[in-house]
Amino acid sequence: MSRTRTRWRLGLGATAFLVATTGLVPAPAHAEDVTDYAITVDPTAQGAKIDDTMYGVFFEDINRAADGGLYAELVQNRSFEYSTADNGSYTPLTSWAVSGTAQVQNDTGRLNERNRNYLSLAAGSSVTNAGYNTGIRVEQGKRYDFSVWARAESGSSLTVSLKDGAGSLATARQVAVSGGWKKYTATFTASRTSSHGRLAVASSGAAALDMVSLFPRDTYKGQSNGLRKDLAEKIEALNPSFVRFPGGCLVNTGSMQDYSESSGWQRKRSYQWKDTIGPVEERATNANFWGYNQSYGLGYYEYFRFSEDIGAMPLPVVPALVTGCGQNRATDDEALLQRHIQDTLDLIEFANGPVTSTWGKKRAEMGHPRPFGLTHLGVGNEENLPNEFFARFQKFRTAIEAKYPDITVVSNSGPDDTGSTFDSLWKMNREANVDMVDEHYYNSPQWFLQNNDRYDSYDRNGPKVFLGEYASQGNAMKNALSEAAFMTGLERNADIVKLASYAPLLANEDYVQWRPDLIWFNNHASWNSANYEVQKLFMTNVGDRVVPSTATGTPNVSGPITGAVGLSTWATSAAYDDVKVTAADGTSLLSDDFSGDASKWTHNGTGSWTIQDGAYVQTDEAAENTLVTAGDPAWHDYDLHVKATKKSGKEGFLVAFGVKDTGNYYWWNLGGWNNTQSAVEQASDGGKSTLISKAGSIETGRAYDIDIKVRGRQVTLYLDGQEWGSFTDDKPAEPFRQVVTKDAATGDLIVKVVNAQAAEARTAIDLGGAKVASRARVTTLAGDPDSVNTETNTPVTPVTSTVSGVSAKFEYTFPANSVTFLRIRQR
Repeated sequence: MSRTRTRWRLGLGATAFLVATTGLVPAPAHAEDVTDYAITVDPTAQGAKIDDTMYGVFFEDINRAADGGLYAELVQNRSFEYSTADNGSYTPLTSWAVSGTAQVQNDTGRLNERNRNYLSLAAGSSVTNAGYNTGIRVEQGKRYDFSVWARAESGSSLTVSLKDGAGSLATARQVAVSGGWKKYTATFTASRTSSHGRLAVASSGAAALDMVSLFPRDTYKGQSNGLRKDLAEKIEALNPSFVRFPGGCLVNTGSMQDYSESSGWQRKRSYQWKDTIGPVEERATNANFWGYNQSYGLGYYEYFRFSEDIGAMPLPVVPALVTGCGQNRATDDEALLQRHIQDTLDLIEFANGPVTSTWGKKRAEMGHPRPFGLTHLGVGNEENLPNEFFARFQKFRTAIEAKYPDITVVSNSGPDDTGSTFDSLWKMNREANVDMVDEHYYNSPQWFLQNNDRYDSYDRNGPKVFLGEYASQGNAMKNALSEAAFMTGLERNADIVKLASYAPLLANEDYVQWRPDLIWFNNHASWNSANYEVQKLFMTNVGDRVVPSTATGTPNVSGPITGAVGLSTWATSAAYDDVKVTAADGTSLLSDDFSGDASKWTHNGTGSWTIQDGAYVQTDEAAENTLVTAGDPAWHDYDLHVKATKKSGKEGFLVAFGVKDTGNYYWWNLGGWNNTQSAVEQASDGGKSTLISKAGSIETGRAYDIDIKVRGRQVTLYLDGQEWGSFTDDKPAEPFRQVVTKDAATGDLIVKVVNAQAAEARTAIDLGGAKVASRARVTTLAGDPDSVNTETNTPVTPVTSTVSGVSAKFEYTFPANSVTFLRIRQR
């Protein structure tokens, strides 16, 4: 996950009624609501082979995806390890309430060296845990396993109870504690259902507690230290071919040191696999990059085991010792680099080695003597220092290939879909004959509709592509439609794109750092996004080979870029002056030297704008997207001039043009991404995509002359009189996309059609003389483009039926705003 791409934040909008009508040539109510298309299939030709690994999932502990999510532990901060290193508001007693006297200790009386904190509870005192979301969720009649590590040199009795505001939720349990540290257990059976439970532990005498735990007995596949059943089952239902883990920004941020006395028990570390295996009470703790604590109860062993349980290939990612996600530092400690390389070799042995090997034996001791069958491994994640990353990647690759030549070592192309870092890394990957390159991008729905052909021109003899993270910027039906349209292009290019996974996978609705997400949940329910339904349709109807096909497109009528102009900042204070907008014929459209007031400008965003010393100044250094606009949305073919000076803050300037409204505009983002690069971004319905980008920063206190020339759909940008770059935005956002694949096992032709427009698509389908059954199974996902699934309402739900009248040539009308899969049996 790229921390740098968080400028957009789309909320969950209103839901709408599901449109799910399908059928052969229905009579449209209004002729103007129908658009005609044709699909021609050539069943005698062979398209790209689609590997079994085509679609998978990417798990990163973001949005409380692990603790408080997939990891079934119900107690939050069970080991009293929360710290201000995790979050400025945390203390070791976060989520705990104390009655009497209780203190968190960090001394030699601890449970073990890696479990640094424990709780000292005075006689007659108690502590109560609030769990996650609204509390601990229990269901009537179900069993819950309690455990605690405790010591009481003089002996004590612990009274353990489950309760909520209405009273008891289960019969209290008595646990006698004596002597040094031991693990004690008890079982509860819930007497009623509640989502507001609290776990209380009271002690009759002085006692020390650690690892206070409550697990539902009903976990995924009934496993101890297991996974939350409904979430795991939703992931399994996708039928993913691989699981990429553990990140994301968790992999390549923070210190690369270990968790030990020599490193000062470093809390902000990159995710290192050896921290996460073995008995849970001996695993390390760490600050999660996304602003909370991660306990590592869900660790590498559990990831491997889950992958195996759902029939997916494990695909771990290890740090390359170059930080990303806005940190952008390269570690030059050669000994530390070699330690990480050895750790990676040890990881492969842990996954695949015999029980007689050092790490294979460790795997067997954890309960899995059989190897996990690791075949792919990623090194690094979205590094924005291409030269530094690739030099270190090559060292990892050389060591891995020397000892394990059958392992596919995956590189990456940085945090964006284009730009100097992307180009540099792809050049190095090609020249080094890297097997596979991991691409990541988060763009607007429009970008996904425009870029269905992205991989058509990739070198067929170069590295293969792992699309490890992608999503359009939202969870509405329109987002899912644009992703579906793009996925038809992934399948058409299955000889290049070998793996693809939407990101992120999970989001707890009360702990959100990133939107959109595939599966949403709280402490008592989970629900599928519209994007999930699209992913599931594709994952469960892949096919084994592409059957070449062509389709007519939608005529594209594209006038000039039109819109007003704007100024903005992002976590920065800046001053703007001498704004001039001049028409192509020299006519002045706007001139403002701010010698008077700011009446020509409309404040649309946050921030504080004032006139100071003849300039328009945004003074709030913390505010994000402080957009002010001026002019006419009908303006076109003009020159915009601005003089800009950064006063303080993290970034530079945002100069907007082609502004239609607050969700649709272009802006030149100078000194963005923590003042590391500049780019032109296009906002479409609130989602952003990058059209052109370059490395670069903005100096504080220096006045810059910024000029933007708009002619038709071509834009040229000048910085201090020198041309910085140009682009032409004339790519159509094609709403009608299709691909046809063949299922080798059944012989079915699978016709996959996306109609991402408000009109029905009446389509003539020519199967090229193929002999087919007259009936076909059709699955349709349709809905209002703004529909969003929620816990209580899921308007975007697939509908499956059977249609008749299918033949070598037939007509089918695809509903407006729909994804349709026709499975046609060949005779």
